Parts: sequence; C-alpha cells; structure tokens
Amino acid sequence: MKYLKQLYVQVLIGIILGIVVGIAAPATGIAMKPLGDAFIALLRMMLAPIIFCTIVHGFTHIADMKQLGRLAFKSILYFEILTTIAMGIGFVAVNVFEPGVGLHATNMALDANVTKIADNASHFTALSFFMSIIPSTLVDAFAKGEILQVLLISVLTGAALSIGGAKKDSALIRGIGEAQDVLFRILGFIMRLAPIGAFGAIAAAVGAFGAATLLYLAKLVILYWATSIFFVVVVLGLVLTSIKLSLIKVLRMIRDELLLVLGTASSEVVLPRIMRKLEKAGCDSAIVGFVVPSGYSFNLDGTSIYMAIAIAFIAQATDTPFTLWQQLGVLAILLLTSKGGTTVAGGAFIKLAATLQTVKTLPLNGLGLLFGVDRLMATCTALTNVIGNTVATLYIAKWEKSFDQAKWDAYDYNHVETDEVVEETRLAPSTAHSHS
Repeated sequence: MKYLKQLYVQVLIGIILGIVVGIAAPATGIAMKPLGDAFIALLRMMLAPIIFCTIVHGFTHIADMKQLGRLAFKSILYFEILTTIAMGIGFVAVNVFEPGVGLHATNMALDANVTKIADNASHFTALSFFMSIIPSTLVDAFAKGEILQVLLISVLTGAALSIGGAKKDSALIRGIGEAQDVLFRILGFIMRLAPIGAFGAIAAAVGAFGAATLLYLAKLVILYWATSIFFVVVVLGLVLTSIKLSLIKVLRMIRDELLLVLGTASSEVVLPRIMRKLEKAGCDSAIVGFVVPSGYSFNLDGTSIYMAIAIAFIAQATDTPFTLWQQLGVLAILLLTSKGGTTVAGGAFIKLAATLQTVKTLPLNGLGLLFGVDRLMATCTALTNVIGNTVATLYIAKWEKSFDQAKWDAYDYNHVETDEVVEETRLAPSTAHSHS
C-alpha cells in the first residue's frame, strides 16, 4: 500500500486502465477524452505565472548582467549543437534502415485534417516566428499563456530588478517568492488528479485509433523510438558523463514526470514540476528559471529527430528523389522550423507541415501517412524533449558553476511522494522556500 502513494505508480495504473478501456470499449474510451483535456488545461493554466515568478526571483541573485548574457549565450550554443546532432542522427537512421522504401504511396489524396494543418502551417516564416515572441501587451502574454512571450517579459522584469539594485529583502521580491510558493502548492493539488488525466488521455487515444494502430506503420514507429532511445542513452548519457552525473539517476529523479508525459503525450504538463525538482537537486534557481522555459522552445531534441526521420520517410514512401545535398539543405531549414511551441501533443506534426510547405520538392500529401500514428510519435517526442531539457539544465548549471553537488547527492530519488509540494504548506513560508 505504501507504493500506491507514489505518483508514478498511480499514473502507471491510470495508463494501464486507459489502454484496457480503450481496447475493450472504444466508444467509452473516446468519451474519457475530456478527463485528459481538463487535466492538461489545469496544468497549462499554471505555466505562465510559475515561469514568471521563478525567472524573476532567480534573476534577483544575478548582480552582474554579464552573467546573464553569458548564460544566454551558453544556452543557445548548447541548444543548437544538441538539436543539430539529434537531426543528424535521425537522418542517418532513416537512410540506413529505409522504413518507407517499397510503400509506393504516390497517389495519396489529401486528408481534410492534414489540409487544415498545412494551411495553418503555411503562414509560418522566420519573421513571423520572431515577431510572435513580442506580446501586444504585458497582460496579453499571460492571458494567452504563450511561453516565449512570458519568458521575454520575465527576463526583462528580472533584469530591471537586478540592475535597479532591488534589495533581497524588499517587499516586492518577498512577494514574488511567496507567490511562487503558493503557485507550487496549487500545483500540488492539481497533481493529485494526474492518474485520472493520464487515464482519460490514453483511453481516448487507444479508443479512437484502435489496438491495430499499435501495429500500423510499425517499422517507422519502432525506428523512431529506437533512434530516440539511442540519442538519450548515448548522446545525453555522454553529456552527463562529461559533468560526472549519472543518466540513471536523472531518469529516476523525473520518473513521475516521464510517466505523466507517456499518458498525455505532452511535455508541457510537467514543466513546473521539472523546474521544482531541478532546484531541489542542486541547480541554481536563476539557471532553472532561464534554461528550462527557453529549452521548451529551442532545445527540442525529440522534435528534431522526429522531423528528420519523418521528412526522409515521406520521400521514401512517395518515391520522391531526395539526395544527400537536398537532405543537408532541409537540415538547415529544420534548424529554424523545429523551434517554437511544440510542447503539446501533435505540435511536431504542425512543424513538419510548415517544413513541407517550405521544401516544395516533397509532396504535402505525404503527411497523411503519418497522421494515423502521430500519437505514437508524439509520445516519444515529448519524452525525449523532457529528458533533453533536464540534461541541458544540469549541464549548463555545472558549466556556470552554479550547481550544488551536496544537494544532488542528498536528493531522494526513490521516495518522491505525490503530494511533495502540498507537504510544504505545513511549513512557514520562509522555511518552505529555503528548502526549494
């Protein structure tokens, strides 16, 4: 019974029950979809204020703006290197194993859903992407919950407080710190619903597509999962080894979040908890507050692998010539189109449509090949993105010498309870914050 109190066990039970219901009673499984949607909506509701409080409060510890510039440079450099490696591995895997060769899907009609997504993606340009980072008003960014916009406002606010020489014990900074504590307590309440949310999301997915979907385009799905696992174990494993940390320990630390992502196919739902855990595990709050939210838009390792494999697969499946030089050209385009808000289920599919709109040599109707298995692909994408951003934060914290090894060594990986945040309500605000 003790294990039933742990979040990852409860979520795992919810996922298993969801699969059973989806297979045994598809109509009932589809009817459970609002449970998953409501849970995701509750978590997304918390993102903007938590990001704002975490970044602003963290930046009050940065007295030198050169440190902020150095942090931004190191983060962008790391993001670009890792996502480029991810794309390269994806292209190598799909060229070696050729999952689409022999399918001869040259006469596919455009699905109505694919057409709608493609139309929306056609408006994506480099200029529109960068302009979208600037909100029309300060309030609008929080109302819409746009992560990049909130990140911009948070960085500007934190920098203004830091440059202005605000005292650490000022009422404003104390208020932001206490607001952060309250937000995480609310998050603790919401996380009690995680098993129900995971059950509803997975039951609806299995019920809508059927058990046969688990076998549909199996070669492509297996290749994508295997490539992502290779990237996590080898590439991210080497990154962690270079800073003398263990991949196994990192995965154990975020196992609750990984199971939740497995059920919802969205990495966005675990962002606040990932930030909280990284702080508790020894990363400086300023590093966490900057790297994690920005990584959710610029350090999308799973999305990079997905798009590389999907584009080459479409070329193979539709018998479209796709030379090495063309692939290198697409790789350059992907460095832009793979960035942006792809943290929700299906987000990478939209980015893929945007890329195909740019690469006129590939048939847009090839998207229809992937539409049926997008859920299976999206789940792997989200899992890889979460692990990648966790590793990025640890690496940059070590690089900046803002990592508390003692906290990391003392972190309890085996007994992270469901209500770990709620328990802090029993502590005085100042004491609770000191343990964050």
